[in-house]
Amino acid sequence: MTVRGLPACKRRQRKPKADGTPRKRPVDWEGNEQAVLMRWLLGEKMRGEPVGDLYDAIYHVPNGGVRSFKTAAAMKRQGAKAGVSDLPVRQARGGWHGLYLEFKATPPRDADLSDSQFAWLEGSEYEGYCAVLARGIDEAKAVLREYASWPRTQVVGQRQVMGSGTEWRNL
Repeated sequence: MTVRGLPACKRRQRKPKADGTPRKRPVDWEGNEQAVLMRWLLGEKMRGEPVGDLYDAIYHVPNGGVRSFKTAAAMKRQGAKAGVSDLPVRQARGGWHGLYLEFKATPPRDADLSDSQFAWLEGSEYEGYCAVLARGIDEAKAVLREYASWPRTQVVGQRQVMGSGTEWRNL
């Protein structure tokens, strides 16, 4: 018998609980709720709601999750950093440069804010980004609705021109 293309003998068995009963497969509550939030935001975009304007500007940073040591090391070499918020919004509003939204599952399934996540939010706010912790879908929806209601941040003064790099506008 095979599961996911691997023979049953090759699958790593989960260690049973202390009483000898099998462990349940872990559930990614935060990831599941975050997917629901993103589906809601897409729906708001399709309905023409103001908060839907954020859908094209928001993205997920895949820093969490279980992965092999080799993959984790490769990601770290490529620039993955602990604590980076789950959902950055690349849209400047309300005088901020953008939004860093740290998403946690609905209580009581939410996890504590790690020291690195706290430091990232604190540093982001210092650098001019709106930094918010949202516990659960309802709180995250409220944060996104409020942020979308703020006026776009205006750039004042002359922007600097980058002299390095390849000019992508003419490709």
